[in-house]
Amino acid sequence: MAENTEPRIGVFVCHCGTNIAGSLSIDDVVNYAKTLPYVAVADQYQYMCSTPGQKKIDDAIKEHNLTGVVVAACSPRLHEPTFRTATKEGGLNPFRFEMANIREQNSWVHMHGMWDEATQKAKDQVRMAVAKAAKLEDLVPKSVPVEKTAMVVGGGVAGMQAALDLASAGIKTYLIERTPTIGGRMSQLDKTFPTLDCSQCILTPKMVDVGRHPNIEMMTYTEVEKVEGYIGNFDVTLRKKARGVLTPKEATAKGIVGGGCNGCGDCSAVCPVIKPNPFEMGMAPRKAIYIYHAQVMPLIYTVDFDSCVKCGLCVEACGEKKAIDLEMQDEFITVKVGTAVLATGYELFPVENKREWGYKQFDNVINALEFERLICASGPTGGHLVRPSDGKTPMKVGFVLCAGSRDNTGIGKPYCSRFCCMYSLKHAHQIMEKIPGAVAYLFYMDIRSFGKMYEEFYYRIQHEGAKFIRGRVANVLEDKETKNLHVYTEDTLLGRPVDVEVDLLVLAAAVQPNEGANDLRKKFGVSASQDGWMLEAHPKLNPCGTTTAGVFLAGVCQGPKDIPDTVAQAEGAASAASIPIHMGEVELEPYFAMCIDELCAGCGMCVNLCPYSALSLGEKNGRTVMVVTEAKCKGCGTCGGFCPGGAIKMQHFTTPQIAAQIDAFFAGGEQ
Repeated sequence: MAENTEPRIGVFVCHCGTNIAGSLSIDDVVNYAKTLPYVAVADQYQYMCSTPGQKKIDDAIKEHNLTGVVVAACSPRLHEPTFRTATKEGGLNPFRFEMANIREQNSWVHMHGMWDEATQKAKDQVRMAVAKAAKLEDLVPKSVPVEKTAMVVGGGVAGMQAALDLASAGIKTYLIERTPTIGGRMSQLDKTFPTLDCSQCILTPKMVDVGRHPNIEMMTYTEVEKVEGYIGNFDVTLRKKARGVLTPKEATAKGIVGGGCNGCGDCSAVCPVIKPNPFEMGMAPRKAIYIYHAQVMPLIYTVDFDSCVKCGLCVEACGEKKAIDLEMQDEFITVKVGTAVLATGYELFPVENKREWGYKQFDNVINALEFERLICASGPTGGHLVRPSDGKTPMKVGFVLCAGSRDNTGIGKPYCSRFCCMYSLKHAHQIMEKIPGAVAYLFYMDIRSFGKMYEEFYYRIQHEGAKFIRGRVANVLEDKETKNLHVYTEDTLLGRPVDVEVDLLVLAAAVQPNEGANDLRKKFGVSASQDGWMLEAHPKLNPCGTTTAGVFLAGVCQGPKDIPDTVAQAEGAASAASIPIHMGEVELEPYFAMCIDELCAGCGMCVNLCPYSALSLGEKNGRTVMVVTEAKCKGCGTCGGFCPGGAIKMQHFTTPQIAAQIDAFFAGGEQ
């Protein structure tokens, strides 16, 4: 069929219920399609993507000896694979299919009083699709082998879960974490809502499992330096930062039998340098040689070379273990992996930018993570909540929700940070539980209790006596004598302004992508949303995937989410990342550039333009020409549009095909 010199095209128009049929005339479009050159058959159906609709395509290909198929329906992003399969089952090459998007690009934007205009536009779209379909060629997908290893970047709860799932599926997995320990933000929490489990109690066993798993190579204090390659064959260069301390394994490799760090802490005890501990949000000290907390994994000390004075006291204290090397330098390691999962987490929005709330101006205004460390039994105050100004126990504590979230002023974030309402409810419960007689004031716009048992938890906090004041906080002022804080807001339920005096004010700061996440995503070729979060391939149908094949997302790096949703997405990402590895090879769409060697001048101007680094210069038959790494090429057309010699052919989007569409549009159907 495909070998026929005269094109024979089948056109099939979908009603999509009333999504399309409610805004334009399907009958008129079908009748018009029958008049177009090369159209052998035109038909319609309520839902073309359904089994009967696909059978219409199958039967028509065989009955009318078609050489190409056009479906006028919805977005190719949704159903192009469906109709390609139907085309293939009919006996045609699946890439002889073309789709006209008459839903998103037509009916949905012309649904109010534009019936005739929408119908005419649909005719134009079908005419252009038929013109291209008449010039489509058989294409053959390429297959590439897949390295049987995976990488997870980020050692928070999402990264740990993804690594454990991949490793348990029999895949060697590199877990990369830029800080000295895995655990992430969850390890800083006291309890988790709505069950009020001890965060470390449920997290530490998972950290231990990661450290012990034979298929996980845990690489802490390590960052991704460079990424090359493509799905199945990523070459990732890692910067193993100088830790200044040898692990037992590293010590053995250096011939120090029985040496290496065992986490005894003798070195830290003698270190004269004191610095704020970032894990404790700067509210507790640490030494220049340190661990963040007692439950770190791995239990290996780290030298902060920016603070270390190299006095050598730690080396003497370490003794025969010889674990400390104050001259250690960064190392660069390159590993090959088949797929990668990015789980870089989040950080708090710098809420001090919202000057009206007094953060970093008034001593007794803190953010939510600082509250977590103050209320935690393993925190700097042993779980005794105190005011930073004088160490007294606060009896009236205010909580400002949406502190920087849902903020369109240009300073905050326009999106909802999603879990702030719930952890503020948890914080209110904690102070009322730990401090008899304490009162919690929650200043909120809306309480968003979206998860399982969350609404019930909200009611519980109400019944426990928390005071809810609906209204955005306008200003916070400090009483210079008492250091108490006056919170000025409007109670929208009472319809009047209020002034609430509190001893301590906690800001539920917005969350934003982690520092360095933007650079990391660029290295892996992952796009970002307008808010800076890493962008998924499809918000509904592929929330774990990205537009870079073989790279997946897990956790809050893709957008704000709570712990259960983070773990669920991590498991989904691990499952998706394991599929190519278990298959052993992946099939790539043949939408890649091709160099016509006879026309190529070897100028190399296209090489630097390629956003996917898929082009290079090479020698062929004694000439320098452009060479395409097909597995990297995404068929974007940048090189083809720029090539001064017209030497680059974009498969499925060739110049004759695009020109035929343009001619069909301007010709208005007249040939």
